Amino acid sequence: MKELQPINQNVLLELTEDTAEQKTAAGIIIPDSAQEKQEVAKVVAISNIENAEIAPGDQVLYKKFTGTEIEFEGKNYLLVPYADILSKVVETESI
Repeated sequence: MKELQPINQNVLLELTEDTAEQKTAAGIIIPDSAQEKQEVAKVVAISNIENAEIAPGDQVLYKKFTGTEIEFEGKNYLLVPYADILSKVVETESI
């Protein structure tokens, strides 16, 4: 079995494709090439980083226009520098 292991302070994120067709209020279909990419993804693996604030399985928000998109064994991934991770998405209880 093969797996991707990031090195040099990089983080491997799994991209999920939003397969829902997007339309404007007037009913015009927006093509995939014109849709904004989501900036939230699941952490698959991180390189050896001391005191990393994220772990595999976390949902994170990352900078726009960062990283390298990779297709590996039928899945889409994004390899981004650790410094381009902006925040971790956490579940909180409502008040």
